[in-house]
Amino acid sequence: MTFANTFLNIQKYLPITGDINLKTPIAYKATRGAARVINAAQMALGEAYVNGLEIPDSVYRSLINSSMPLLFQHCPSLLAPYEWVLNETDHIAEGSRELMKVQYDLPQAMLNQMLGDWKLIYPKYSMGLWERGAVDLEESQKHMIDQVIERLEIKDGDNILDFGCGWGCVANYILSKFPNVRFTGLNLSHEQCEYMRRKMQDPESYLSSGRFTLYEGDLNDAQFAEKFDKILSIGVFEHVGNLTNAFQKLASLLKSGGRVFIHIITARIPNNMSSGFTHKYIFPHGRYWNYDAIPNHNQDLKTISQWYINGINYHKTLTDWLRRFDDHQESIKHLDYSMDYAKFRRIWRFYLLMLGTIFATCDGEYNGNGQYLLVHT
Repeated sequence: MTFANTFLNIQKYLPITGDINLKTPIAYKATRGAARVINAAQMALGEAYVNGLEIPDSVYRSLINSSMPLLFQHCPSLLAPYEWVLNETDHIAEGSRELMKVQYDLPQAMLNQMLGDWKLIYPKYSMGLWERGAVDLEESQKHMIDQVIERLEIKDGDNILDFGCGWGCVANYILSKFPNVRFTGLNLSHEQCEYMRRKMQDPESYLSSGRFTLYEGDLNDAQFAEKFDKILSIGVFEHVGNLTNAFQKLASLLKSGGRVFIHIITARIPNNMSSGFTHKYIFPHGRYWNYDAIPNHNQDLKTISQWYINGINYHKTLTDWLRRFDDHQESIKHLDYSMDYAKFRRIWRFYLLMLGTIFATCDGEYNGNGQYLLVHT
């Protein structure tokens, strides 16, 4: 028996360290207990901040920078505070309607200011690509979509489904590049759909070209008259709890030989992970799949390429969102957030600060974004 095999065998009995999927029942229970302690500590700090505790940004960043490398590199199982995160759920998505209310149906004026709202780049709630030399948020988002075009090999004349199309940013930008591409946007958020419907009446928007169709509804219920050449999904599978069922549904919407491009937040650790604070306040039932989760579900769709995007890209994006959020307080504080604005502001500051810092830890090599190209098998 090699040393590596001996070490893996020993790890089965040791709590806290290594892959939780390999633990004996006793070590598993001990590890899950420790994870609950870690989650309780994070939640206590987060709740204190939300309720008025003053923590300088520099102090909080230092706390994360000192603790997260230990967790990512040596104790990844402690990053999964909920049992359901470790395995697929019974449904494609959990709490999707709740998510729309909490996260995506916020005042549009606030989201425009934080995420940016330009002629081609509408609000886009996902990573911008900075490593190609982008000088600002708008350019980083263009670079990111250009990369999607390259990796999905989009061609003029393609009929494309955007699953979870947000505010239509990706569709608008790609339609501006290809005069014969057609897009269908699938979205569950009523407020985001209303934003796109306004753009579909705006002559300056490519969503008004007649080549964009909007479907407001859930993936489970979606029915289309024709199958698609390609499907793309950016920043949606963090909210999908069952990859097997989701891939089966997407495959049913594809032409033979059709391709799917998926972009998600991912972690290069053995386990799937989540955050207690973001689960409560930002992403109900949200999860970060480990980097190999999608390739390990080769059934109806087969992964033919995968890429890891260094977390520094998302760190810079979240840091810019936080700066823009802070800079526009006077213009957004009077909007309706269905709660006291001071509390809303502190929830979002803590979230943006926490995630922005986490993505930069370990030089972005453990927590970043995954991109996957899949084909209809």
